Amino acid sequence: MNVLVYTSLFPNSLDLNFGVFIKKRMGAFKNLDGCNIIVVAPIPYCPKWRFLKKWTYFAHMPKFEIIDGVEVFHPRYLLLPKISMPFQGFSMFFFSLKLIKRLNKKHQFDIIDGHFIYPDGFASVLVGRMLKLPVCVSARGSDIHTFPENQLIEYLIKAVLKESNHIISVCDTLKDKMIQLGAKKDKISVVPNGVDEELFHKVSMYKCRNLLGISSDKKVILSIGSLTRNKGFHLVIEALSIVIKEIPDVHYYIVGDGDNRIELNAMICNNSLQNNVSMVGIVPNESLKTWYNAADVFCLASAKEGWANVIMESLACETPVVTTDAGAAQEIITSIDHGYLVERTPQSIAKGLLNAFRDNRKFNIVTPPISKRSWNKVAIEIKEIFIRTIYKFKKNL
Repeated sequence: MNVLVYTSLFPNSLDLNFGVFIKKRMGAFKNLDGCNIIVVAPIPYCPKWRFLKKWTYFAHMPKFEIIDGVEVFHPRYLLLPKISMPFQGFSMFFFSLKLIKRLNKKHQFDIIDGHFIYPDGFASVLVGRMLKLPVCVSARGSDIHTFPENQLIEYLIKAVLKESNHIISVCDTLKDKMIQLGAKKDKISVVPNGVDEELFHKVSMYKCRNLLGISSDKKVILSIGSLTRNKGFHLVIEALSIVIKEIPDVHYYIVGDGDNRIELNAMICNNSLQNNVSMVGIVPNESLKTWYNAADVFCLASAKEGWANVIMESLACETPVVTTDAGAAQEIITSIDHGYLVERTPQSIAKGLLNAFRDNRKFNIVTPPISKRSWNKVAIEIKEIFIRTIYKFKKNL
């Protein structure tokens, strides 16, 4: 089975952490018997002008590279930031079609696997129509929770949900939302993400803290993610001001980077928390295990989520979680033995953190089975979906 993976969210030589969950899923799929993938990951065209600042990142991306044995192509498409989003799907399709036709002639694809409903899924559907191939699209979270707030984008998303041959959702919450948008229930499969069980597992907290230079007697809170308002780091910082009144020797480590860094740094200074909060920056995926195992509790305060891999990874390392009820949180945190579901307020988050610190029970006695879900199991489920989709497509020709 030859699969064209079409997504703008895939690791590249400049950022190996970018879209790593897609690489994990489809990399495991590639390792199954008779399965092969080629990745087309379109990126916006950008000239090498210094004043464009962060956008010049795209100018340095190679047109072709091999990531962990997978051929990855980066065709350029036209994009005007914050202006042309309603036309982004058309642009991605138009400027990558020639390349995809050439690749299809060589590999004879059986199915197109599009990740992110819009714009990637929209472009995938157009390519599928052009090449007369079945299209399976995967919803991730913000593509369904946030994008439909724009009426034109909502229309395009509904078109993808209608015209795609099959849809994969990472959780039931996302599936329900897509059904509300008009997707047929019988063509949606829920396939939760997996965990790299060789990477994420229990390691001595003492050894991990020693590696990171963290004192063994501190209470440690950890958050990992892109620094955006949606992730709620600012709320955890506010909650920390409450927590330290009862547990002074607590430290909050934030792993990640993003546009909200300046605002978060200002909050830390304004609340005199410089000795209690550390902005770690981006950490390689393979090093996250050390951070999870060094923490007493992991905290995620998102407003919207799909399937939060960080919750799964934390639990796989037997570190309890305090999280807001966003996305699949309820599907993962099914018992108080795993952590606490809290409201998205500083007061509720602080209460959850204090409960986690004070709880005498050993959280690691019972970890949810879902946290042991391997990417190989995910890949097998994906392969079965692809086989059914291809068969149904050919039957209806």
